[in-house]
Amino acid sequence: MPDDPDRTAERERMLATIRELFQVTAAETGVAEVPPAVMEALRRVPRHRFVPGHEQALAYADMPLAIGNGQTISQPYMVALMTTLLGAGEGSRVLEVGTGCGYQTAVLAALGAQVFSLEVVQPLAEAAAQRLAGLGYDNADVRHGDGYGGWPEQAPFDAILVTAAAPQVPMTLVRQLRDGGNLVIPVVRGARQVLSVLHREADGDLHRRDVLPVAFVPMVRG
Repeated sequence: MPDDPDRTAERERMLATIRELFQVTAAETGVAEVPPAVMEALRRVPRHRFVPGHEQALAYADMPLAIGNGQTISQPYMVALMTTLLGAGEGSRVLEVGTGCGYQTAVLAALGAQVFSLEVVQPLAEAAAQRLAGLGYDNADVRHGDGYGGWPEQAPFDAILVTAAAPQVPMTLVRQLRDGGNLVIPVVRGARQVLSVLHREADGDLHRRDVLPVAFVPMVRG
């Protein structure tokens, strides 16, 4: 086979799998397809650059992978779904809680959003910041910090994405969400987790929709 340093063929197979899964889960999620802009962002971001060396063979498989420090990179389908539910796009100001390796951050940045990302694990925050800068994502700002407090000096945000499961929706984050914006967050419900979308209406009222069961690492305080 010819050398493929960008792993383009693997990336296209990943996108095909995501399309199929969106159709399979459409009745549950209410989302039948990935928006073209999100699909293009997923196509442009080199996922293998965010995966540890020993996981390289599985970089484009539809599964979560360990990235060290007890954290994971989410499966591509989940990244596509959460990004779609978030509704961010060109020029959006987005708060991400849980940078991890920076892959979801890069997808949001590839959409044209200005991303402010918080990571409670300092080595991950530092590595992600270096990785994103090295790949040219100058519209992504990573900071080591406690996600429960958000990033008040950069608020309000057009959208907020949380990539760890919280025992309840942090109201600090809700207060940093602009009217008309979405907060996408996994929330613990008894013995399970549910991916929820909170939409803040123009009058400040919150509309909440539970999408589907998920499994994320817990959201912890710094």
